[in-house]
Amino acid sequence: MSSPFEGPEKLLEIWFAPSAAHLADSQSPRCGLRAVDPAVWEEMLSIVKCKILNVVHGAEMDAYLLSESSFFVSPHRLILKTCGTTLNLLGLPRILEIAATQANLPRVYRCFYSRKSFMFPERQLGPHRDWKHEVEFLDNIFSNGAAYTVGKVNGDHWLLYMAGPSDSEPISGSPTTSSTKFGRPPPDYTIEILMCDLASDARQPFFASPDESDTLSADAHALSTALGISEIFPSHLTVLDAYSFSPCGYSSNALVKWETDPKIGGTAGEGYYTIHVTPEEGWSYASFECNVPLPHTRQHPHDSDSAHIPDLLSLIRRVVSIFQPGRLSLTLFISSEDNDENEDGESAIEEAQRVFKAALIPSASEKLSGGSGLPEYKRTDKINYEFGGYDLAFASFELR
Repeated sequence: MSSPFEGPEKLLEIWFAPSAAHLADSQSPRCGLRAVDPAVWEEMLSIVKCKILNVVHGAEMDAYLLSESSFFVSPHRLILKTCGTTLNLLGLPRILEIAATQANLPRVYRCFYSRKSFMFPERQLGPHRDWKHEVEFLDNIFSNGAAYTVGKVNGDHWLLYMAGPSDSEPISGSPTTSSTKFGRPPPDYTIEILMCDLASDARQPFFASPDESDTLSADAHALSTALGISEIFPSHLTVLDAYSFSPCGYSSNALVKWETDPKIGGTAGEGYYTIHVTPEEGWSYASFECNVPLPHTRQHPHDSDSAHIPDLLSLIRRVVSIFQPGRLSLTLFISSEDNDENEDGESAIEEAQRVFKAALIPSASEKLSGGSGLPEYKRTDKINYEFGGYDLAFASFELR
């Protein structure tokens, strides 16, 4: 039997304040951090104890598929997501050095570090052995950080560290996640679906046959199509990069073109989603993360589901139906300036909590009409949090 593998990832996201030189060059899609030689990123990732497997270059970001998860590079922003016993935080000082010396970005605008509670914390190395040590490491770099534990300390929970601007005034020309086609800055929006105890039928496709070679990209893409991963977002808006591991495991990055409704001050840009699967029985895990701003209700009820960006409820059901977890947690992290109330007076995170529940606990009328096709879950935790400039909806579910 193989040694246990830690599926839950460490997620580090850094936004840099644009310098005058960066703003002057901002019309170039390859400016800032995207102009850094990939060999430099490879050297930084060696500190973290992972390597680059493949890269896809989009209009606004580069998506690196790693031996242990993913790395996304935008002109002003980096997202480093690593699993196993990688040393995610030990790469941070080198990232800051690279940004300052090679991208002319010496000032951090915001930094986020988050992770789910580990399955095997005793196997971690360096500062990752304990949340307290991770916070101390980050506090030695940032003077204005804040750390939070969201959820049950003795159960599934989510940990977050945030460092932001030292004052309440936004930085002139502060970074956005993508272009502003309609003149309004886009929201900063991230949804995570973190799943454990995957059903046997859902785990089996992620094991390689004994006669297969170590990694076959074509097989990974065929698997993505067969399982419906390729159809989570419309295929004509998506560039998918997938990788199957031997003897088991799967990772994919996708770049997604998106556009919100121009009638309500819409925006457009390029976002990502990423999926990572550890299928072994006893520590099975799958994660889905996406920063495409999703409508909470279906925007085109008379059109084909495959033609448009899914609403939040549809996306949750698509992902959960693929992996069939026994337990899962969901987080929606959204910048509070975009957390407007809907027509019923609900904030975005209040509405998200309602959608989380509706996606996983069918109503009586839905049960009468045949249900959602998913097993029925019960909610075990529900928390809304207000941070500096951001709001969070967190909920956990398990099979009923």
